[in-house]
Amino acid sequence: MANHLLSQHGNQQVGEKWVSNLVKRRPEIESKFSRKYNYERAKCEDPKIIREPFDRVREVISEYGILPEDIYNFDETGFAMGLCATAKVITGRDRYARPKLLQPGNREWVTAIEATNSTGWALPSYTIFKAKRYAQLGWVEDLPDDWRINISDNGWTTDEIGLEWLQTHFIPLINGRTLGTYRMLILDGHGSHLTPEFDRTCTENNIIPVSSQQPD
Repeated sequence: MANHLLSQHGNQQVGEKWVSNLVKRRPEIESKFSRKYNYERAKCEDPKIIREPFDRVREVISEYGILPEDIYNFDETGFAMGLCATAKVITGRDRYARPKLLQPGNREWVTAIEATNSTGWALPSYTIFKAKRYAQLGWVEDLPDDWRINISDNGWTTDEIGLEWLQTHFIPLINGRTLGTYRMLILDGHGSHLTPEFDRTCTENNIIPVSSQQPD
């Protein structure tokens, strides 16, 4: 660009130190090191890509006449049990190093499926633990009564669990709160949400699933 501007005035190409000289002359700019940035993350900041899911939601709302109380969003969140967080402890003033807090070493993965509608009403949690049998979860009696518990070999969700959540948890809980004819369910692109059985169950119950992710 600099060479192009110079050529319009009949001058030669810029010199070797033109960048550093430019920075010295202009106090409003400075030289900094760049950093690597993932391409997929950069795409998430593209205004066009960000707008498209919102445009799809608006189109579905308009087409089916969906009310705000009937618009739901759900997602999974995973976390490891048995991880210690940083905490303040009492120790001697002469101790230089920070005290250590030992991890229990029995870290297991847990997944929680959470859903809420656009007015702020949230469904009770649907939590998936790592276990072979429910008998291994004797302590679940301490959890809130309206929580629903499921198990899998690794504590992650599966296609079957995603469908079971829809059929036995989500639909029964929202049926008594529905104000319009159709409901919208905004979801991400996880595989357990994209099965034919999941989609068919939504269709049979007047639920319009809308993905929040841009299709590949």
